[in-house]
Amino acid sequence: MSQIQNLKTRDPFADASKGEDNRGQEGLIHIRVQQRSGRKTLTTVQGISDDYDKQKIVKACKKEFACNGTVVNHSEYGEVIQLQGDQRNNICHLFVNIGLAKLEQLKVHGF
Repeated sequence: MSQIQNLKTRDPFADASKGEDNRGQEGLIHIRVQQRSGRKTLTTVQGISDDYDKQKIVKACKKEFACNGTVVNHSEYGEVIQLQGDQRNNICHLFVNIGLAKLEQLKVHGF
């Protein structure tokens, strides 16, 4: 009877915090779309690490996507990137291609 091994207790969440970056939920980059007026939308990107220059990211996005954008200082979320139009898919592809984030770190919100 002592050879039954499936009675050992195992914590299924033990490896949840283990990862390459050890940041957990804080490592997520949230990409949201907000409705402005009529058909116009605004894409916001929040959660980018302070190690990166957000102004340079905005400049690259503006050139790549042919849209306008800015960095806004939000009281709760810190520095947030705002881009004109629905740029959710474009942002995801750009961040993965340049190595800024992995696909698992990107969380896309919106309709």
